[in-house]
Amino acid sequence: MRSSSLLTIMGLFTCFSTHGEEAAAPMPGHRRLFGGAKAYRSARLGRRLWPLVGTVFTVVALIPTTSATATAKPPAGDAKVISDWNQIATSTMAGDTTKTGHPQVFLYMAFVQAAVYDAVVGIDRRYEPYSFHARAPHPSSTQAAAVAAAHEVLVKYFPYTQATLDAAYATSLAEIPNGTAKTNGIVFGVRAADNLIALRANDGRDAPILFAQPPAPGVWRPTPPAFQSMFDPWLGFVTPLLVRSATQFGPPGPPTLTSARYTRDFTEVKAYGSATSTVRTADQTATARFFSGNALVQFNAALRDQATVRVLDIVQSARMFAAVDMSVADGLITVWRAKYVYGFWRPITAVNLADTDGNPATTADPTCVPLLATPAYPEYPSGYNVVAATTTGGLEQLFHAQRLNLTLISTAVPNTLRHYDTGRALRADVVDARVWLGIHFRFADVDSRNLGLQLSDWTLDHYFQPVDQD
Repeated sequence: MRSSSLLTIMGLFTCFSTHGEEAAAPMPGHRRLFGGAKAYRSARLGRRLWPLVGTVFTVVALIPTTSATATAKPPAGDAKVISDWNQIATSTMAGDTTKTGHPQVFLYMAFVQAAVYDAVVGIDRRYEPYSFHARAPHPSSTQAAAVAAAHEVLVKYFPYTQATLDAAYATSLAEIPNGTAKTNGIVFGVRAADNLIALRANDGRDAPILFAQPPAPGVWRPTPPAFQSMFDPWLGFVTPLLVRSATQFGPPGPPTLTSARYTRDFTEVKAYGSATSTVRTADQTATARFFSGNALVQFNAALRDQATVRVLDIVQSARMFAAVDMSVADGLITVWRAKYVYGFWRPITAVNLADTDGNPATTADPTCVPLLATPAYPEYPSGYNVVAATTTGGLEQLFHAQRLNLTLISTAVPNTLRHYDTGRALRADVVDARVWLGIHFRFADVDSRNLGLQLSDWTLDHYFQPVDQD
């Protein structure tokens, strides 16, 4: 039954001023996040809209309404479900022994969070979707949609644990009241997940690509003790989720073997990264070991803590996980392309074979081994550093804050926590840690850190934007 209500429409002729980029509407194809991530990175200041000044007039109009509208809010969902299924996804991927130590798990985490995000915002409509632009019927439960989307993606790519995933799925759905909203949410979540799965069907995963550069001074080769071939060389050729290509934010490349920078960083890692180092302090060793475990587990646990500390609602939480995990995946795709192209040798090889590098300022030590066993892929640039930088850079942009109040765990040092007030402090520790572990030259860490910050600036400036509410 139709009814009418008397609405007072306030028309505002205003003159106003803003700080930064908020004074102008974004150009077509270039969307802004709270004034633009790039502007935030340079200014490091929150935007503030100055008070509106103007002449107000009143227009009286009769506008028909109905009891049910297209803009009715969806049933509230429990935000905890986003963190719960991130934890389930993390445990699923960490438990897949066929992927232990392989960076490809970050790609699959991005798939999960992308589907969850699209499922949730397709119902709430607060932010622009990633790839699924369908509108959910009303009423639909965002909580049920998130559960269904995460479950659908994980079962697709990790069938080895379907029984466990099915049990978690049933438990999560049991917490949601039965009814139309729940049913609609489940169906919509599956649709969002299936859309993501179809989108990634021919993205280059598992392509038959091998690292084949012949051994030479400066060129990577398998390292002791396992002498494994390069993990996931195809990753650098996978279609990115957000950035335009794997080379859009490509690093500048390692220095030449006879350069001053290479000599300086060679000398540092030889002295501080050796398992028997006499100059590395106990505190430096502790920092190194803290950042030597599973980065997927470590940084996703930090995201779950952020969701709790910041009291994010279900939509904000889905957005944070998607924005960060998808950016991290693109950061690693970029890094893996560079690793494949530059194929730079690891410090253990560089130190053992320094008498072949043509640099009179470097001295070989055939017996030197690093504090941490060297991972099975080329040195330049650093994967761990791009994860740390993209994660913290993404959070800085999302929350427009330098102080992040981050708490991290470590799979390498159980029952140990580290707290960082700022992303900058955390990034500095990760750069140092990978040198002190003896597995990276400092230039590889720094270039990767810079890459991660630039990439997260761009992705947060182009995706996950608020929808204009007219």
